Amino acid sequence: MELLLTHGYFLAKDEHEKRVMKPYPPLGILYLSAYLKSKEVNVTVFDSTFRRMEDFTDYLREHRPSIVGIYCNLMTKLNVLAMIRLCKSIGSTVLLGGPEPSSYAKEFIDSGADVIINGEGEITTESVMHSIVRAGVHRLHDVHGIAFRDESGTIIRTPPRSLVQDLDTLPFPDREAIDIDRYVSTWRAHHGRGSLSLITARGCPYTCKWCSHGVYGFSHRRRSPENVVNEIELVVSRYKPDMLWIADDVFTINHKWLHEYAAEMKRRNLHIPFECISRADRLNEQVMDVMANLGCFRIWFGSESGSQRVLDAMSRGVTVAEIREATRRAQRHGIEAGLFVMLGYEGETIEDIDATIDHLKLTQANTFLTTVAYPIKGTAYHTENEGLVEANKPWEERTERDVRIRGRHSDLFYWFAQRRLTNEVLFHSLTSSKHGRMLDRVSAFTKAKVAHLGMLSTKFSKS
Repeated sequence: MELLLTHGYFLAKDEHEKRVMKPYPPLGILYLSAYLKSKEVNVTVFDSTFRRMEDFTDYLREHRPSIVGIYCNLMTKLNVLAMIRLCKSIGSTVLLGGPEPSSYAKEFIDSGADVIINGEGEITTESVMHSIVRAGVHRLHDVHGIAFRDESGTIIRTPPRSLVQDLDTLPFPDREAIDIDRYVSTWRAHHGRGSLSLITARGCPYTCKWCSHGVYGFSHRRRSPENVVNEIELVVSRYKPDMLWIADDVFTINHKWLHEYAAEMKRRNLHIPFECISRADRLNEQVMDVMANLGCFRIWFGSESGSQRVLDAMSRGVTVAEIREATRRAQRHGIEAGLFVMLGYEGETIEDIDATIDHLKLTQANTFLTTVAYPIKGTAYHTENEGLVEANKPWEERTERDVRIRGRHSDLFYWFAQRRLTNEVLFHSLTSSKHGRMLDRVSAFTKAKVAHLGMLSTKFSKS
């Protein structure tokens, strides 16, 4: 019995990514492929990133896989629903995994999926494959960690499966199953440097209310430093990237592990530039020194708001002062600081937005990315506001980003708020003493436009 693994991300349909061109391989299904192959399951991978839906249709018609496993998140949901229909049209059994299906098991099953894999996929998918062969797709009651429809038509949710405690027992991602060189060359063509991703841990123990823990829960499990460096050594030798993206939720959470990892990299004479995500409260002076010596050139961490009241409402567990100090600390060590900023969290006021703008001016991060809060089902943020959550599209036509909380400002308001924030912080950067001479080279017309946009958005925010 053949299992085809795929995901619903098509770069050709992502207008933002076509401008940015920083794609990364789908590590989740590559981990799954490697594990299942080690258990002698017949697995192939269809990597949709550089393909089109028509290519997937042609592949299904030619190969007619008996079972198709699809990874789904909120961004790829609509594509995945279309892929389910294509799979069912040729008689394939469909397994769904990822953070999105577990929160909407009934809806996805009603849309044609046969089995929802909740949480980590490796052991559960192996069990599902064996049980389908033995008992059929409607008799999976003994498999933990899934949802399915039984013979009576009832949707059954089985008990959760325990997480893999020793991540070193998992094989490295099956990168040979896809065209990794195309990812590296795409990066290199657009940015001068090729990049690849890896993870050193699974899960995040922090309780930020808007963050989804749909796959790994509130766990935090680390691979050994030796195991991670083994993978880096292999990746660097085989694919020759110029840099790495360490895609952990919080890379520097365990300082003892970080020092052991740094020692192992030094012992093997490995040094490759990388960027990662961390938290301001896990970035002390000693950690920054280790990170700089390892080759870290950029650290991203959540600023979210310049209002401590909003940060506390989010249960972020950090202070505005810690964020500012972590940014300065990184920059002192020659590491760029990137901040994530979130507008529109429940209870945020115009004064809180003003505080965020002032905070970004004072912080002087090298870069920042803004988003507007949206309630993801399964998060504390969604639960606390469940009675106010509304959408103007049916479930099968929307993603979580189309869902809003009743009583909040309009999308247009937040469009202006983001423009105002970006323009004011940019203008402040240009007019600061550090960039004063740069401002002299900006035309009077451009300065007038920036000031006008800031004035308009300020006026709109007060209306």
